[in-house]
Amino acid sequence: MGEKASARSGAARGATAADPPSAPSAVRNVVLVGHTGAGKTTLVEALALASGAITRAGRVEDGGSLSDHDEIERRQGRSVQLSLVPVEWDSVRINLIDTPGYADFVGELRAGLRAADAALLVVSAAGGVDGATRAIWAECAAVGMPRAIVLTHLDTARAEFGELCAECQDAFGGEDPDAVIPLYLPLPAGGPAGASPDGARAAGGGTPPGALLGLLSQRVFDYSSGGRVEREPEPGLAPLVEEARNRLIEGIIAESEDESLMERYLGGEECELPTLVAGVEKAVARGVFHPVLAAAPPAEGARYGLGGPELLELITGGFPTPGERPIPVVTAPDGAEVPALSCDPAGPLAAEVVRTFSDPYVGRLSLVRVFSGTLRPDDAVRVTGHGGGERGRAAGAREVDERVGALSVPFGRQQRPVSRAIAGEVVCVARLTTAETGDTLSSRAAPLLMEPWTLPDPLLPVAVEAHGRTDEDKLSQGLARLVAEDPTMRLEQNRDTRQLVLWCLGEAHRDVALERLRGRWGVRVDVVEHRVPLRETFACAASGRGRLVKQSGGHGQFAICEITVEPLPEGAGVEFVDRVVGGAVPRQFIPSVEKGVRAQAARGVAAGYPLVDVRVTLLDGKAHPVDSSDAAFQTAGALALRECADRGRLHLLEPVAELRVTVDDAFVGAVMSDLSSRRGRVLGTEQTPGGATLVRARVPEIEVGRYAVDLRSMSHGTGAFARRYAHHEPMPSQRAAKILEAAEGGG
Repeated sequence: MGEKASARSGAARGATAADPPSAPSAVRNVVLVGHTGAGKTTLVEALALASGAITRAGRVEDGGSLSDHDEIERRQGRSVQLSLVPVEWDSVRINLIDTPGYADFVGELRAGLRAADAALLVVSAAGGVDGATRAIWAECAAVGMPRAIVLTHLDTARAEFGELCAECQDAFGGEDPDAVIPLYLPLPAGGPAGASPDGARAAGGGTPPGALLGLLSQRVFDYSSGGRVEREPEPGLAPLVEEARNRLIEGIIAESEDESLMERYLGGEECELPTLVAGVEKAVARGVFHPVLAAAPPAEGARYGLGGPELLELITGGFPTPGERPIPVVTAPDGAEVPALSCDPAGPLAAEVVRTFSDPYVGRLSLVRVFSGTLRPDDAVRVTGHGGGERGRAAGAREVDERVGALSVPFGRQQRPVSRAIAGEVVCVARLTTAETGDTLSSRAAPLLMEPWTLPDPLLPVAVEAHGRTDEDKLSQGLARLVAEDPTMRLEQNRDTRQLVLWCLGEAHRDVALERLRGRWGVRVDVVEHRVPLRETFACAASGRGRLVKQSGGHGQFAICEITVEPLPEGAGVEFVDRVVGGAVPRQFIPSVEKGVRAQAARGVAAGYPLVDVRVTLLDGKAHPVDSSDAAFQTAGALALRECADRGRLHLLEPVAELRVTVDDAFVGAVMSDLSSRRGRVLGTEQTPGGATLVRARVPEIEVGRYAVDLRSMSHGTGAFARRYAHHEPMPSQRAAKILEAAEGGG
């Protein structure tokens, strides 16, 4: 943690990131999380440079970029997918997992949390702790992830390290703000910070920090020369060091499992440095202590960026090993219990596909976290997934036998081969042609199934059509691959509207999906207006007569039937009743009338939407002994129903969704006002933990097509909602009239 050694120049050299670790204890899986623009990718590059994995910031051996190997990311200038960068430090493999910060890609964030054992939350001094950052912290807390906080962009105007730390304590400390405390204080590049707490903030406010003051070691680590030089602090820093150090020690002792430390500290006894460092490591690994560190990218030609070695020391010394973290719940594919697993390379194979992607040079690759056992190239494995098309909700599991292809670790555009992957490692596996994100890899003799992680529900509908005839042939295959790679997308073939709908998490998610369709699989699509499945029904009883009389030589067509239609309660469907007396309609043709009525009801009688919740009664009719037929009476039944529609009064029924909107208390008023503007009816509100409010409302689905985007904008990224179908209800007459007019005009 920077307190154990003065420098690590070249400590990582001599071992390449592709060399297999000797044991799970020599592995650290760390996910970098934070809002877009916080500096996660820049920090990954700085850590790779500090470890010796690269020799120039952002560049790998072949001259390519460490983080721009995806064409969409290069074009958009932001991360849109999870990426893995392995580095070595102090004989420990560190798998740095970089995740997107934009809310549309929360699925990538959760996949990264599944693959990792600890997290670095990157907070930019330029943006501070905003709603999106709080939401990401909550995502980490929900899975019990040990966390540290890294503050970046401290050279931003008016950025103050002390104020930003206090903001983090308020946002992330909960009932124990002393659980969020800095391990180091940044000092300005031009000299010492001074002898007061205000002096420590001189490293911010537009002045780039050039050194770090270690509060436990009471040493200064100076980066102003481009290297890392350890020296004694200036005498004027003593009051600052004492105040901040005492608070840090009190926070460590409060979270320590050694009760004797508190007694010794209160008795005035000095706590030894190794004891304090060990206390930090244990508290961080247990997830009860969240140290704050500062970082800055290296200057041009510099060996280190500020805080890089300190972060690497924290990761190797303070973050948990794979063996210290619980393994996800594992069962047999049929749901039967299996013996508990541990992170043992000699144990049964249990691995999980955390991401599926296509490499332009290698082809289809699966990013796999090995939780137990050892995975080797050419191994025969059982690929087990949650069946039914929806992970975690199926009665049975999907099982396929496959043979593992080459194993590798990614590094920029390169794939560096490895001979094996032991428990605790994250590797890329080639040639798993059927494996999808979330699938389990295990032995054929003892197949296993891991409990899936929770995925967000995609709530933005995007209706697509093939751009041309050549795209039609490739569309279904391209969409299937897209959904297999990204389980946060859902593909729906809506039978009512006859539209192909891709459900996404937001507009950025949609844009990336369509660009991948076009760039990877050569499928061009057009986005069309998403249609909500409406219904038609009768508002009052009506009667009609269907008459088909045609004679043009030879066998004619003759059928007459008279019917009445009356409305029924919601959910009744279409009911057909026969009340013909005296044989006016021969018995063999009554089913024909019903068939014609039901076919016309399915097509609609006014605007082309299905007719529902009516009772159709056949009262009378006429037949001809020669010219009557099944087809004639089907047509007559349809004509009679259409005449009823011309004579009666119709309602258009629109689907209504029940929304459960969770939003910070500050935005409740805006959310409720917006719901009212969408013709919504608020059913009630209730408080939820964390200063949020749950708003329950029923809103017509036609009004919530873009609600996923609008709510995010309205709540500054903090709002979330769930929806489910409630019922259909009559659409307001003015809106219905416009739809009926458009239908009559052919539009």
